[in-house]
Amino acid sequence: MLPGSMDTIRNWINGRAAESKSERHGEVFNPATGEVQKSVGFSTVPEVDEAVANAKAALASWQHASIATRTRVLFAYRELVNRNKNEIAKLLTMEHGKVLSDALGEVTRGLEVVEYACGLAELLKGEISENVSTEVDSYSMRQPVGVVAGITPFNFPAMVPMWMYPMALACGNTFVLKPSERDPSVTLYCAQLLKEAGLPDGVFNVVHGDKVAVDRLLDHPDVGALSFVGSTPIAKYIYETGTRNGKRVQALGGAKNHMVVLPDADMDLAADAAVGAGYGSAGERCMAISVLVAVGNAADRLIPKIMERIAALKVGNGLDPESQMGPLITRAHRDKVASYVGRGAEEGAAVLVDGRTLKVKGHENGFFLGPTLLDHVKPGMSCYQDEIFGPVLGVSRVATYEEAIRMIHEHPYGNGTAIFTNDGGAARKFRHEIQVGMVGINVPIPVPMSYYSFGGWKQSLFGDLHIYGPDGIRFYTRNKVVIERWPDPRFRGVDLGFPQNK
Repeated sequence: MLPGSMDTIRNWINGRAAESKSERHGEVFNPATGEVQKSVGFSTVPEVDEAVANAKAALASWQHASIATRTRVLFAYRELVNRNKNEIAKLLTMEHGKVLSDALGEVTRGLEVVEYACGLAELLKGEISENVSTEVDSYSMRQPVGVVAGITPFNFPAMVPMWMYPMALACGNTFVLKPSERDPSVTLYCAQLLKEAGLPDGVFNVVHGDKVAVDRLLDHPDVGALSFVGSTPIAKYIYETGTRNGKRVQALGGAKNHMVVLPDADMDLAADAAVGAGYGSAGERCMAISVLVAVGNAADRLIPKIMERIAALKVGNGLDPESQMGPLITRAHRDKVASYVGRGAEEGAAVLVDGRTLKVKGHENGFFLGPTLLDHVKPGMSCYQDEIFGPVLGVSRVATYEEAIRMIHEHPYGNGTAIFTNDGGAARKFRHEIQVGMVGINVPIPVPMSYYSFGGWKQSLFGDLHIYGPDGIRFYTRNKVVIERWPDPRFRGVDLGFPQNK
């Protein structure tokens, strides 16, 4: 059972649910029905300070816990999450709206990072060189940063936090998480599982809230590093504020992912991929495909196949096993996404499939928007430039491969991209020259496995390290180099010269 009342979602501080003292609260909706199902207290500055203070107190022992101890906790946590993944997925669907199969997939991808972190004995190895000078050895070690924080988005309330805290805990840090206030229950459920796995109190803490909580984490002198995933304007603010306050920051921003389809591509494969990557999770993914760049005559052959597949999609309550796509997270977000459709038409795009007319029987008050397809989308249109973050797929027609590449390079985002082709030479050229952080070849959503790292380029990432994988280890540790010599009478005496290797 979720810690605390099922009606009020609490903070998690020092190993237990903590009733918020704040007078400000947010509403947590069931997106399929439009009903408010819970409330969440917005943390005050003193409450954030309490979480950080407990994390700092717990750091004294956790950073010195043996690798074996940390490994046992993470392995136990992995088993508990796996055992309870159906319950986590149901909680997720109830507050986010995505279908259960998608929610289960999210939990599984989060578990991959937990499993990677379980290899900390290998990941935290340093290096040693003997006799760098006569009777002098040098070696390196990776040590924890200290108290670190994470700020995570609504679209992956289980997976994205798991990109952060398992890596941070494995490295010996303590953690304060500020999840999205729109779907926060999963975070508390996982906090309880961490405690059950044997994680000491205070090592992992959760504070709910809004900008007040975020700004305090950015300002707090005891927070040494901060990870963020969200929109680009907020990512830029997080990065600039955090680094100005002397913190290490990785801030992942927005995306506008292009999928290039060459005329020689398998059009059935490309259509399946476009529909899955464009409308999965109602398009609320930073790796969603939102622009199809059709080269030559590809659009005329591809669009009818996409429309066939859209017509067969079942949109409904995420708890319904027949549903393939659920609602959007809030009514305000649904209306914002819908506004891009009307604006796109005003700017010259052709609306081939209009999801604004969709009504889900029995869920008339839900936040539903059907799959939408726009044709003749061009740079400069708001539906092309902006990250819509909904089930709106645009088709841009270009004459040549070079024009497709130029479109991608001129867009401010550089998160993910894909190309569909049967030409190995074209695919190789694309992956070599494209200026985007994650690239798919006949794969529409190129999310790296846990043993690589996730991150984009340009306005999709602020900071020089990507999230999880090898970059995650680097981000949550500081490298220390030791030069060592044991006393030897032969090498005594004062030497004011610069050290030389002899």
